[in-house]
Amino acid sequence: MQIIDSPEAPTLAMAEPPTRTRKTDPLIALAVLFFLLAVAFAAAPLVNRGPETLAGSLLLFGLAGVCCLGLFVLRGTVEEPVETEVGAETFLSALDEPAAVAAPDGRLLTTNPAWREAMGAAPRLPKSGAAASSLFGALAAARRGELGRATLKTGGQEHDALVSPIGPRRFLVRLTGRGNGPLALPSSAMEVLNAVAGAKAPPPKVLDAFAAASPFGAALLEGEDPFEAKIVEANPALAQLAPGGEAGQVFGRLIEAASRLDAGLRIDQARDGHTPLEVRLAHDPARIAHLYLSQGGGRWVAYLVDVSDQKQVELQLAQSQKMQAIGQLAGGVAHDFNNLLTAILMQLDVLATRHPVGDPSYEGLNEIKQTSMRAADLVRKLLAFSRKQTVQREILDVGEMISESEVLLRRLLYEDIKLVTDYGRNLPHVRADRGQLDTAIMNLVVNARDAIRSHGGGTIRIRTARVTQDGARGLGYPTAVGDQAMVEVSDDGPGIPPEVMDKIFDPFFTTKPVGEGTGLGLATVYGIVKQSDGWIAVASKPGEGAAFRIFLPVHLAPVSAAPAPEPVAPKRPAARDLSGAGRILFVEDEDAVRGVAAKLLRARGYDVIEAASGEEALEYAETHAGEIDLMISDVVMPGMQGPDLLKQARQYLGAAPVMFISGYAESEFSDLLEGERNVSFLPKPIDIKTLAERVKQELQKAA
Repeated sequence: MQIIDSPEAPTLAMAEPPTRTRKTDPLIALAVLFFLLAVAFAAAPLVNRGPETLAGSLLLFGLAGVCCLGLFVLRGTVEEPVETEVGAETFLSALDEPAAVAAPDGRLLTTNPAWREAMGAAPRLPKSGAAASSLFGALAAARRGELGRATLKTGGQEHDALVSPIGPRRFLVRLTGRGNGPLALPSSAMEVLNAVAGAKAPPPKVLDAFAAASPFGAALLEGEDPFEAKIVEANPALAQLAPGGEAGQVFGRLIEAASRLDAGLRIDQARDGHTPLEVRLAHDPARIAHLYLSQGGGRWVAYLVDVSDQKQVELQLAQSQKMQAIGQLAGGVAHDFNNLLTAILMQLDVLATRHPVGDPSYEGLNEIKQTSMRAADLVRKLLAFSRKQTVQREILDVGEMISESEVLLRRLLYEDIKLVTDYGRNLPHVRADRGQLDTAIMNLVVNARDAIRSHGGGTIRIRTARVTQDGARGLGYPTAVGDQAMVEVSDDGPGIPPEVMDKIFDPFFTTKPVGEGTGLGLATVYGIVKQSDGWIAVASKPGEGAAFRIFLPVHLAPVSAAPAPEPVAPKRPAARDLSGAGRILFVEDEDAVRGVAAKLLRARGYDVIEAASGEEALEYAETHAGEIDLMISDVVMPGMQGPDLLKQARQYLGAAPVMFISGYAESEFSDLLEGERNVSFLPKPIDIKTLAERVKQELQKAA
């Protein structure tokens, strides 16, 4: 099939099977020429009018007639296809779905009404964006005579498009819906497509205008192996993407060696022109590109699309998902570990009463307790990393906070390390958890200390400042909004190697030898900053030290006619006498925790009812309705959860206070307690002293 261009409209010329004959113009011309020559040779003897030439002339006339008759007979036996011209508009109107005839450069030669309704009156196919990338592969397949597939988007909807070859330089583009596959064609259109189904597009000789003007790298290659083939022609975008991508150069030299070898092993998967090969560019292996290849007649058409930014986003997404998964794992591990630590600490309290100071076992028990506290600190780091730690926000002055922590920070350093502080002016207030921020600053200082120890000492600087939105963005906070409070911890150590820069916030990643660090220091800082609605940025060059900058949003006090003093949360007085009286319903599914806690509370004068599940506790609450002074309950339990237990047992508890204990953060379930009164929270791990103090305080408030 071919398209015949005319001033009015393009038309389709369809070649049908050889079933009819017609005049063959070359044979007719040959017969007429032979007849005229025969007449000329025969007329010459007639001029002499001799009897001896008359017979020769008649013989020549006879031979000419016989030859002409033979040629016409031959002409009648030659079978040639008959070309039937069909108007393009008529052809397209026979299609129910949107359809258009396109040139290789993407210009639309003609469209049917359904196309104009769906795609508008645009004069060409998309030449940029994801749609253009998809069309490249489809057009490449169509040039090989195959059925190409692409995806076009219009009006917020995606359409599958089929691209069929209908001539050396013409393509039929049909929209077939959204993922529903190709639609059936009318019989008239099927005849046209069947006529070209077996046709193969000729091998490309030059890049078409669509490829030459594309924003992706495109090249025409000569050779059997695309990586050994020479570039016949290349568009300007290829030279910009891969220096050296010019005519006469070997195409494979544009691709990094190891990546080229890997792509060569997978080239059979990419011969369809739709499957990309992921390669790295030779001039910069950090740049990643997708290579599309299509072959025809010993030549290749190659498209090289830079996807480095896309791969970077994919890596960031994968990293974020990994961090989220590890955070969920850390939260679950912390919950179970806190239960075990609670049982250990309470059992130590029991043993401490039997082995006081001076007892031979006292030192061993004290060492076990110190180790347990270190384990509890590790659990807090896990919770801070996973952003599931209980947060107690307050209004803080950044300068005062660093000033108060400076004495403790100096104790962490060695004699050959100097600590310098620089407090900026007009320092703002922030709303954050003081304990968490102290932990974050301490971890950064310890990290800087360890970094400069190998260089024989150095200086650590802590700088606080108020920075504007533009200043914060210039210092590494790209999405800063409004003024920010910045805390910078820097050192003059060896700096951070580029190959580990992307891993420094990964949990359990450390460059220290085995046994000298958990790898949770910076991961904990990351979790604390994110939980405080802040941002952390890192600036480092090898040999020039490193600077960690924490950005926190400035707290703006509400505007009022008369400035009111900042509300201060009342501090609970520490109870010295830990004994008391009252009936406590203690609900805990962990036997080791429930048993020892109930035993120690009974030893201090309380009447304790133990329940191993929410359902059992509900029965006890109903049995002792109005007689329970305090309910202590775990949050996460098999079956009925703590908040659900409270909602159902409140009718039996009356106004009695409820205290939840859990290894999870309070924020994990606080939304389930909306509307509840006299409810408090105590995070695990806990020792008996802390538990007894809180029990007495809650009972005194309720009295």
